[in-house]
Amino acid sequence: MKLIATHVVKAFNLGVHGNLFGGTILSWIDEAGAVYASEEACSTNMVTVAMDKVEFIKPVKLGRMVKIYGDTVKLGNTSITVTIEARVFNPHNNKESLVCKTNVTFVRIDADGSPIPIVKINK
Repeated sequence: MKLIATHVVKAFNLGVHGNLFGGTILSWIDEAGAVYASEEACSTNMVTVAMDKVEFIKPVKLGRMVKIYGDTVKLGNTSITVTIEARVFNPHNNKESLVCKTNVTFVRIDADGSPIPIVKINK
């Protein structure tokens, strides 16, 4: 898997129990996945159409680093499905622990929002 984003958990990212708010990490996953999908599809016209079940395995506390990794699961005609893992990173021992993972599907669209083919460009 490829590292696609890193975030530091700040006070305004916390929920009522002092852990990283689930909605925040879902937003980070969606944004990182969209950027990754855009790079893979060579298009900035990518939108999220589906996110699989997300199970929150481990809480994340204030000041911790969250690394988000992605990899292509499927490249279709108009869509790309990306598997994404969020991991909490400890810089003191260089270890990571899984926080959550999911698959997210993005579709390439035209100006009217209709799906259009992904045209891969050799990188």
